[in-house]
Amino acid sequence: MSGTGRLTTHVLDTANGHPARGLDIDLYRVVDGALTHVRHVTTNDDGRCDAPLLSGADINVGAYELQFQVGEYFRELDGTAATFLDVVPVRFVLSNPDQHYHVPLLVSPFGYSTYRGS
Repeated sequence: MSGTGRLTTHVLDTANGHPARGLDIDLYRVVDGALTHVRHVTTNDDGRCDAPLLSGADINVGAYELQFQVGEYFRELDGTAATFLDVVPVRFVLSNPDQHYHVPLLVSPFGYSTYRGS
């Protein structure tokens, strides 16, 4: 079942107090525990993606996982390997294809927080 909703994300670098520019994100569909790669994106200067990760006919009911490549982002930012986190996975369920799902990530090299945004 597909709809008119959309899936978006936004990444904020809380360690440095600015949007996480140039952070790679992979979106996967989860079916019976197996991951199928859907899309790869890189955040823009505002820490957002230039287009929704899913929208229209591409958004379907089911489980998904975003994998945020935060270790690579922080290593490239400061040139060191001093990061505890590498890949931050966020698994969630889209239950209504007509809704807007926004998954923000607040991240530092050593911790993160996420929630369903608006």
